Amino acid sequence: MNLKYQSFIFILFFWCQEKNLKSPHLHFHFAGFNLALKGVAVQSTTYYSCGAAKAIDGIRYAPGTAHTYCSITSYELSPWWRLDLLDYYYIYKVTITNRADCCLEQTSGVEIRIGNSLENNGNNNPRCAVVTSPLPAGSTVSFSCGGMEGRYVNMYTPNIRMYLTLCEVQVYGAGNF
Repeated sequence: MNLKYQSFIFILFFWCQEKNLKSPHLHFHFAGFNLALKGVAVQSTTYYSCGAAKAIDGIRYAPGTAHTYCSITSYELSPWWRLDLLDYYYIYKVTITNRADCCLEQTSGVEIRIGNSLENNGNNNPRCAVVTSPLPAGSTVSFSCGGMEGRYVNMYTPNIRMYLTLCEVQVYGAGNF
């Protein structure tokens, strides 16, 4: 299936969703279009071996230690994580999966930022959403970004001293522009 067709299906899916129309066929196409899997991730610092790529490996989380499945920064002021999609897309939805074992607050205050700039490591790009409270243990939560344009997707916690833990980040978007 080519990218233009996938983009059309994706936009049609969101139109149907807004109109409260249901279509399992469209949902099937939408569910398979996670742009993050082909991207490259980096983060401000790395706690032990919990590198940025663990958040885009396609494994949401399994019982056990988060060190095996999640990206974790060191305890620092304003930690960030960035995904380079390697091309430009319209981003409609970003999902974050939280760890299940402990430390649920390690996603609280995270700003999702999307854009094309690497100024301040991409953390100055426009904001899509803010995680206003800790995500439930092991949960995957979706944030609508309304077709924001960008190559970079950042998770950023400005002026907060914390570990930033992301067990999986999924990015759904359409066609490069």
